[in-house]
Amino acid sequence: MDSLQALILGLIQGLTEFLPVSSTAHLILAPTIFGWTLTPEFEQAGFAFDILVQWGTLLAVLVYFWRDLWAIARGVLAGLAARRPFGTTEARLGWLIVVATLPAVAAGVAFKDFVQALHASPYVVIGVLILFSGMIYAVERIGRRDRGLEALTWRDALIIGLAQAVALIPGVSRSGATICGGLLVGLDRKSAARFSFVASIPALLGAGVLALGDLAGLPNLGAVAPPLLLGTAAATVVGFACIHWLLGYLAKHSMDIFVWYRLIAGAVFLAILFLRG
Repeated sequence: MDSLQALILGLIQGLTEFLPVSSTAHLILAPTIFGWTLTPEFEQAGFAFDILVQWGTLLAVLVYFWRDLWAIARGVLAGLAARRPFGTTEARLGWLIVVATLPAVAAGVAFKDFVQALHASPYVVIGVLILFSGMIYAVERIGRRDRGLEALTWRDALIIGLAQAVALIPGVSRSGATICGGLLVGLDRKSAARFSFVASIPALLGAGVLALGDLAGLPNLGAVAPPLLLGTAAATVVGFACIHWLLGYLAKHSMDIFVWYRLIAGAVFLAILFLRG
């Protein structure tokens, strides 16, 4: 992998992390689709690279939602100081993010090896990419979409958290799963997306920290670091733009366009793999 390849992967990550199309699937399939030959260093660092480049999109979330995050942090601290931890909407939202994070953390620790093994199977990833489009289509027609974030409950946050845990399977899409979870509990699309993005922060941070351990153990870390930084920077810039676009889009449209994209992309990926033998 050279700097150009890392840049392309960073752009792919930024474009697909927040859209319900599975950034992980695209990162896994890109080298195969483009016919890239990875060096031994990057063969070993592939899984860690996929996780760490997500820190670029994590930075995009932090920058885009910094006012919301500041209000949540102040609310949580003020609530603890006043011995009323759930006294304000912001404070309660902070704790609900924690609740939505716990299932993914538990699943990530328990099934890390299993999830890593799935990353090595492009046909499984494509199959999941296609099949989960049916879930998005169904949820769009089941959800009431008449509640805002102020109405979110502990049960709702847990359901969204379980959806986030399912998204550890490559091809599902973390944003797609959590937005679907939000729609299932009655949130409107824009509120579901906002909670999805903010709730992604602990998950992305935690996954990156775990991947740092894998990356630190590589014998040739110096060869990996420069392209990784380039890919991360690209993911940050493009990810910020995608957040802004998707929030505006979901305020007026359904996710059906992403259902069709997943089906078409999955079919194209399958065809390319078959043609290449």
